[in-house]
Amino acid sequence: MSRKAVDLFTRRQGRVRYRIGRATQRRPRLTVFRSSKHIYAQVIDDLNGRTLAAASSLDKSLKEGVKTGANKDAAAAVGKLLAERAKAAGVTSVVFDRGGYLFHGRVKALADAAREGGLQF
Repeated sequence: MSRKAVDLFTRRQGRVRYRIGRATQRRPRLTVFRSSKHIYAQVIDDLNGRTLAAASSLDKSLKEGVKTGANKDAAAAVGKLLAERAKAAGVTSVVFDRGGYLFHGRVKALADAAREGGLQF
């Protein structure tokens, strides 16, 4: 990635986090990190600085069921698993933090699966 692309990504990420910070209403934040080979998601309580639930395409329970961690099927499986873990931790409503990524493809698949799993955002 070129330096200009990194700067644009960082600016976009800052805009998203600023808007989320104003709209949270004390709800935990569901944040997504997408690499070229895997996808990761966490539910974070920013007031206490703690991770309430986490899931990734590297989890043992998911590794057997998905062919690769870099497709929409893996992202959907991560979203469902994260929703289960968040509900077990007592979280039902979150704010979705897409970071600097566009709401498209794997990020959208993860969000849709988390909604189907019972998380509201």
